[in-house]
Amino acid sequence: MNAMTPGSNVPLAVPRVTVEVTAGVRLDVSGLLLGADGKVRSDDDFVFYNQPQGAGVAYRPGGGSAPDAIVVDTAAVPAGVDKVVVTASLDGGGAFAGVTPTAVVRGDDGAEIASFAPAGLGPETALVIVEVYRRGGGWKVRAIGQGYADGLAGIATDFGVHVDEPAARPVAPPAAAVPPAYAKPPTGPAATHLPPPPTAPPAAPAAPPAAPGRINLDKGRVNLRKNETVSLVKGGKPLLSSVRMGLGWEPASGGRNIDLDASVIAYGPRRNPIATCYFGKLTVLNGAIRHHGDNLTGQGDGDDEAITVHLGGLPPEVTGLVFTVNSFSGQKFNKVKSAYCRLLDDTTGEELVRFDLTNGEARTGVLMAKMVRQFSGEWEMTALGTFVDARTARALEKPGAGAL
Repeated sequence: MNAMTPGSNVPLAVPRVTVEVTAGVRLDVSGLLLGADGKVRSDDDFVFYNQPQGAGVAYRPGGGSAPDAIVVDTAAVPAGVDKVVVTASLDGGGAFAGVTPTAVVRGDDGAEIASFAPAGLGPETALVIVEVYRRGGGWKVRAIGQGYADGLAGIATDFGVHVDEPAARPVAPPAAAVPPAYAKPPTGPAATHLPPPPTAPPAAPAAPPAAPGRINLDKGRVNLRKNETVSLVKGGKPLLSSVRMGLGWEPASGGRNIDLDASVIAYGPRRNPIATCYFGKLTVLNGAIRHHGDNLTGQGDGDDEAITVHLGGLPPEVTGLVFTVNSFSGQKFNKVKSAYCRLLDDTTGEELVRFDLTNGEARTGVLMAKMVRQFSGEWEMTALGTFVDARTARALEKPGAGAL
């Protein structure tokens, strides 16, 4: 069985799987069928205790030792559905602080295929735990662990299910206050509309969900947009050689030189920072990650700063990398133009992936991109472009963990 970490995925070799979710307390488990736009096609695509059947997806109530579960028959899922997300909230309300839910994916024979237990939860009252999604003619399951502070109704609203009033977007812990959770309505005839969520303090907006499609490097250089992902696979083989992340920027028109610093933060399976490579520590993890030095102005052609990562030389406990840029001098990114990052083959110099970040914000840090190691051995790179208030590499460790 594969114990997944946030963002990792496992291929499904069987067409029908059951996702069981347990937590030591009773849970409400549900599933949503999403199209390429990340939304349900109609309220019929919300499968839960009061509407237990969907197109190729069913809710299985728990009983005795059997936990609540979502059953996905991938062969019966309509072509217009790209993924099925599995969610959970606490029955009777409350936050997940002190509770660690576990999702176990099983085949029809009951054999365990994968498991995922999102840790370090706090004010979240509902979670998107895993998603079962299409990939290259087959299906995979991915660990998510995205928390919501406004219960099941917040998840439903975010994915396009009709509710009577809007719910807030997902938030990353910790939140300023924990609103009451959505409560299960009385049993009765199947209903597709949820009652309105309880009033809650406004939540900080989070980045929109990543684009549902995934591409690889077989067709040459990939230009990413914000939240798009590329698998670092070429010719059917994971890229495990040395790669170089080049980062560049220019002062805004009429602006003075701006001192920005690039770094990469390596994380473990629990989103714990393991090592940070930046201008003050140019080599980490026994040379697997190397910074090429600090640029104090942003002037000149080519990359302003570069970091080389030997993917095959990273220790196994490193499951994620986040590439960041911070303004140590305190200048804001709305004074920067043409910021970008690009991934190159360090041997040939070939540009593999590029992400251009054209619009800056009046903040002092930005998460440019993340790379997550998959169980197949491949790495996936996702463009982020998320601005934060952080003037040092160390201050970027916590928001970087949140991005994973």
